[in-house]
Amino acid sequence: MNRRTLLIALLLTAASAWAQAPERDQALIAAAGRGDTTAVQQSLKEGASLLARDGAGRTALVAAAYGNHVDAARVLLEAGASPNVRDTVGRTAFMVAAVYGHLELLRLTLKHGADIHTLNQYGGTALIPASHYGHVEVVRELLKTKINVNHVNRLGWTALIEAVILGDGEARHTEIVRLLLAHGADAGIADRDGVTPLAHARRHGYREIIRLLEKTGAR
Repeated sequence: MNRRTLLIALLLTAASAWAQAPERDQALIAAAGRGDTTAVQQSLKEGASLLARDGAGRTALVAAAYGNHVDAARVLLEAGASPNVRDTVGRTAFMVAAVYGHLELLRLTLKHGADIHTLNQYGGTALIPASHYGHVEVVRELLKTKINVNHVNRLGWTALIEAVILGDGEARHTEIVRLLLAHGADAGIADRDGVTPLAHARRHGYREIIRLLEKTGAR
């Protein structure tokens, strides 16, 4: 085989490999999204990229996070996937876990270096949506870290404010209010209209939350 023929053969081989790579990458994301750990492992063995994204900007890890597929996520993280890569919504695997209340996945992302200072599309930390949606155990886990309990998002709301105005005043949100206050949440931080968490609680008639806030001296 002369040099010219060899060069052409090498170029054709490289072109074929390049064409197959996106297919392998999308197969990895799809496998992660359905929680098929065996297929995830096989795609990785075939050279699929951990950084590849689908049409929604999701990496394989983010796709696994949305489905709460912990085993698939573990394989990806151990293979070097970053828990801090965002999709087009602006959510990382860590943020997805906080929003949807996936406690084991949240712990796994934290173990593998999730950035607790990550902000979502509203400029809020993971603690804010977790408080909003009433994910008590996720809130408890996040409060074990150095996350800013008094961070204010672009709406002008803290985790405490969201737990009151977007919660239902029942047991889950009441417990979250208690946890936040116990970890230094400032009940004096009002929203953009100057309405405090206590004033919001009174408007909604959340008696136990009112009691907890008044106990701190809130106004």
